[in-house]
Amino acid sequence: MTKTVVIVGSLDTKGDDFAFVKELIENQGLRALVVDFGVLGEPGFQPDISREEVARAGGGELAVLRSGERKDEAMRIMASGVAAIVRRLYEEGRLDGILGMGGGGGTSIATAAMRTLPVGVPKLMVSTLAGGDVSEYAGTRDITFMPSVVDVAGVNRISRAIYANAAGAIAGMVKMERPTTAEDRPLITASMFGNTTPCVNRARGILEDHGYEVLVFHATGTGGRTMESLIADGYIVGSLDITTTELADYVCGGVLSAGPERCLAAARAGIPAVLVPGCVDMANFWALDSVPEKYRQRNLYQWNPNITLLRTNVEENIRIGEMLAAAANAATGPVAILLPLRGVSMLDSEGGAFWDPEADHACYQAIKRHLRPGIPVIEMDHNINDPEFADKAAEVLLQMLRGAQE
Repeated sequence: MTKTVVIVGSLDTKGDDFAFVKELIENQGLRALVVDFGVLGEPGFQPDISREEVARAGGGELAVLRSGERKDEAMRIMASGVAAIVRRLYEEGRLDGILGMGGGGGTSIATAAMRTLPVGVPKLMVSTLAGGDVSEYAGTRDITFMPSVVDVAGVNRISRAIYANAAGAIAGMVKMERPTTAEDRPLITASMFGNTTPCVNRARGILEDHGYEVLVFHATGTGGRTMESLIADGYIVGSLDITTTELADYVCGGVLSAGPERCLAAARAGIPAVLVPGCVDMANFWALDSVPEKYRQRNLYQWNPNITLLRTNVEENIRIGEMLAAAANAATGPVAILLPLRGVSMLDSEGGAFWDPEADHACYQAIKRHLRPGIPVIEMDHNINDPEFADKAAEVLLQMLRGAQE
């Protein structure tokens, strides 16, 4: 069966560009299905899915949007419409990869559609913004960005080369056969930081010895959101959330926050989950001079020249504990909380730079005070990186996974 690349873009201002790329993709033996989300002018050629259909899918009418008076509303409606259509094409088996091209507006609309697709579906965005920070456009999805170098505004000596590379890239990704193994193992997610690496590596080994594949995510804000997006998408059977440090960044205004809903994906998905207040002793900032003035007299640790860690205090740990309890309370599947009584990180060990039993205890007490009855809380007289703690975390998750299978 011929595979299909869905091309999304504005055919009124960039019709020649998209016609050129469409032909290149079809010359690779693929089908090109074009979705037009232009609003003002007439399309440069006839798309497979018209802008009228896109507007209706977004809850609007093109005739109203064409006045140009509310560009923000037009952008919102067309982005919503393209996202709905792209997702529908994928579910109908009519999308094997997606390509978008554009400036700021086109990038915003096209990537909104790309973010509705699962990880692994080829996604390529040729953009004037691709040389800068595109994290907001990528979200937690595996979107490949290619700088357009010049504006997407006509086929010329430079753009011709860029477009040929883009067509070749998406064609190669779509045609590439994914290697398969004899048996795909069930997936477990684990959160990790440099300060919890020994714990996670040991627990991962145990879980893999029991037939699971463990996906480890660095708790950098983006890492936590990506991990939770995979859980929400239904790929994951269990969560070993050992490093919940992103909650500390949320509470303290650090640079690695994953937002207020961190830890809730497993709860909502109903999969077995182990929650640990790992590395909640630290909130992250960039170089020392980036630390807010209100924290300058606090316990700070320069992890490296570009990262400065703030030791969280009692008040902040209480809030973190409340958030962990709320996540556990929301669980629709098995959940347990493990507490390492001798410290939540390498730095938070006896004699370490962040050793503060009072702050740790405040977090633990807040968890237990707000936790609904029936959720196990396992206290261990170990540091989080002690082998005994890692072994127990893996054991508890394995028990819940076995129970879920019965």
